[in-house]
Amino acid sequence: MRVLGVDPGLTRCGIGVVDSVAGRRARLVGVGVARSSTELSVDMRLLKISEQLDEWMDRYLPDVVAIERVFAQNNVSTVMGTAQVAGLAMVAAARRSVPVAMHTPSEVKAAVTGSGGAEKAQVQKMVANILNLDEIPKPADAADALAIAITHLWRPSGILDKAERFEMTAAQRQWAAAEQAARRARGVR
Repeated sequence: MRVLGVDPGLTRCGIGVVDSVAGRRARLVGVGVARSSTELSVDMRLLKISEQLDEWMDRYLPDVVAIERVFAQNNVSTVMGTAQVAGLAMVAAARRSVPVAMHTPSEVKAAVTGSGGAEKAQVQKMVANILNLDEIPKPADAADALAIAITHLWRPSGILDKAERFEMTAAQRQWAAAEQAARRARGVR
């Protein structure tokens, strides 16, 4: 399974892609950050993030998109931007018929470190350890996106609209999986 993790943010949106590997392990496929300038109007910032999310979706062809669930913060403008970017990621996935899963920050911490109250630095260190990386991915948003993707590999709950996603027949699902595997094998992104 290939998971594209999204740590939504309006200035920096972390994006990480991991593949499942035998033995409950994960392999890094790609990691980065979609950015938008604070100099732009909100609509243009959302457009920039949306375009970058589309590029990642088309390049890596995920089987599922895992997004950090937005939680209430004291700063209303921050939570609004975060929620708007989470919505962009959901729409990008829906356009491609890719299931979407939402995971809370405490679920991510618990899945990656074993403790729902872990500190951010501990999560980042475990991401590097799990993926056999020499360094912690920077900025923190990138490492957080990988943590969200790993969480979904290990705890694949949180899929939205489960019933809608499984209306295809078994043969249709097999065909879609074979088609996606063939594109990956040919290097078509």
